[in-house]
Amino acid sequence: MFAKTHHSAYFDSKKKGRVMAQELHIIGGGMAGSEAAWQAARMGVDVVIHEMRPCRGTFAHQTDHLAEMVCSNSFRSDDDEQNAVGLLHWEMRAAGGLIMQMADRHALPAGGALAVDRDAFAASVTQTLLGQTNIRLERAEFTELPQDGHWIIATGPLTSDALGQAIARETGAEALAFFDAIAPIVYFDSIDMSQAWFQSRYDKGATEAERKAYLNCPMTRDRYEAFIDALLAAEKTEFHDGETAGYFDGCLPIEVMAERGRETLRHGPMKPIGLTNPHAPDEKPYAVVQLRRDNALGTLYNIVGFQTKMKYRAQTSVFKTIPGLENASFARLGGIHRNTFLNAPTLLDDHLRLRSRPHIRFAGQITGVEGYVESAAMGLLAGRLAAADILDIPASPPPRETAMGALVHHITGGADAKTFQPMNVNFGLFPPIDAKGGRRGRRDRYKAYTDRAKAAFMDWLDQRNAA
Repeated sequence: MFAKTHHSAYFDSKKKGRVMAQELHIIGGGMAGSEAAWQAARMGVDVVIHEMRPCRGTFAHQTDHLAEMVCSNSFRSDDDEQNAVGLLHWEMRAAGGLIMQMADRHALPAGGALAVDRDAFAASVTQTLLGQTNIRLERAEFTELPQDGHWIIATGPLTSDALGQAIARETGAEALAFFDAIAPIVYFDSIDMSQAWFQSRYDKGATEAERKAYLNCPMTRDRYEAFIDALLAAEKTEFHDGETAGYFDGCLPIEVMAERGRETLRHGPMKPIGLTNPHAPDEKPYAVVQLRRDNALGTLYNIVGFQTKMKYRAQTSVFKTIPGLENASFARLGGIHRNTFLNAPTLLDDHLRLRSRPHIRFAGQITGVEGYVESAAMGLLAGRLAAADILDIPASPPPRETAMGALVHHITGGADAKTFQPMNVNFGLFPPIDAKGGRRGRRDRYKAYTDRAKAAFMDWLDQRNAA
């Protein structure tokens, strides 16, 4: 079933005298797997997390921690009244989610967003899970689908080739795929602050630290045009024979955006609006490169929206043309990787079970959701639903009026299977709001969505707790 390599005797220890037949096994210790383990364990179920790192690594992961953040360090907007992902934060907090607890504990100033110190966050998730008496961790790579028991597969976008092939054999369909890109991280002390400045766009944030969570590097029109020329001419990563790139629009490499038009970046991640350069307050930048604080010490900053498929040498050359980054040192350069996911509308039921093998659930990005928060939310649901099965407790997914319910409905039947692509949570997935005789403004409409969702989610939680 799996290729088992070494793992610590501490992690391999069994609980003497206890029956383990009703254990929940989770393959993958990312955001979804970690949250699933936490939820099931809190319901009283014994959980085994199977994580292949560090026995078998990936190009994107740097540690053996659970819930390691490999791309951005941001959970995006934390506004639970006007933003769907902020609402998802609220729901996960209400459900006692571990990922949100640790994100809040290790939050960094980021204006209206929730950004975290990625290393401290992952270390805390790992420590908390391994501190539970009914959770153990085994380091092993699975290469086949389990034949019986209770299982959740939460292997994420970097599912190993062997397991991916086993899933494809079972489903009778090729896994869909797109390519995901990682943004680079810069050492703060290598940034020229005589050119760069601290400011959150529109000065968002309640505190001075939040308003200074971002660094900004301004560009004149000539510098911008030269940057675009260098970007388009840079040597890029080539795909293997037979591979095609179907990028997720929320994580496009900057080269792909530039290829869509020379002004695309200036109206995207490099937009200059809401910012004033204190070094030249009367001069409006033509474009601005933003960097966001990446750790609590403030020693690392990631370049916002700069996912890239440029080769490493090209990256250092091109990024050093940015004003303020001429002498930049990089803690991590960008990269690109294959991201596989299921055609969930055809393969999964609304309990996230594989229709052909109902003892197996899927959770996280492999189900076709996109983003850290969405992945963890599907782990939360999968963990609760699997634990309910084990404990013989009636259970159902949250109603469609909630952020979790809207998302799980979309991936398990609401989306068109023929054109299914990864999706972030958004209000377009929710049942429409009754305008009650008149058109609502956007702010009122979004507030109505979130008010309705919160009431429905609390009702769902109350029913689960009563059960």
